[in-house]
Amino acid sequence: MEDNNSHGFHAGQSGLVVRVPEAEPAVRAWRERLDPSARAGVPAHVTVLFPFLDADRIDQDVHDTLGEVFGRHPSFEVRFERCGRFPGLLYLVPDPDTPFRDLTEAVVERWPDTPPYGGKYGDAVPHLTVAQDLDEAAVERAEADLLSRLPVGTRVSAVDLVVHDGTRWRLRASFALR
Repeated sequence: MEDNNSHGFHAGQSGLVVRVPEAEPAVRAWRERLDPSARAGVPAHVTVLFPFLDADRIDQDVHDTLGEVFGRHPSFEVRFERCGRFPGLLYLVPDPDTPFRDLTEAVVERWPDTPPYGGKYGDAVPHLTVAQDLDEAAVERAEADLLSRLPVGTRVSAVDLVVHDGTRWRLRASFALR
């Protein structure tokens, strides 16, 4: 999850993410130093939707609906073979990215008041954030290191709901893909 609040998450904030544990060996050291979400307890992941609903709005009906929404989507294989960049951000590119886009679109269709990143960006590009707010030299070093550790592949079979408790991100629920 990209930190869009001056590296300050707030209690009750939630997000929907796909964990990518297979990427941890390649990205952990960079993320721990250079990605605020890693320091706040979020593992390597591709964001499906952030921010989602505030925790006080997430009741059993929301859980049930998330289960239905994600249960309509098949599990899929994804590989990370290259890096990408946004201004101030280094990330791994998922291939294919369409299944992630489909998941995001399905959630936003059901909860249209939750656009990706609060509507801050036009197109929500699926990505696995490695580092934020880097100078160009640091980006070059990180990218060279990452490229030596790729490719990484995984099977995506669930989407996790994570909630910030004021200090760390905690897993609230996991929803299986079909």
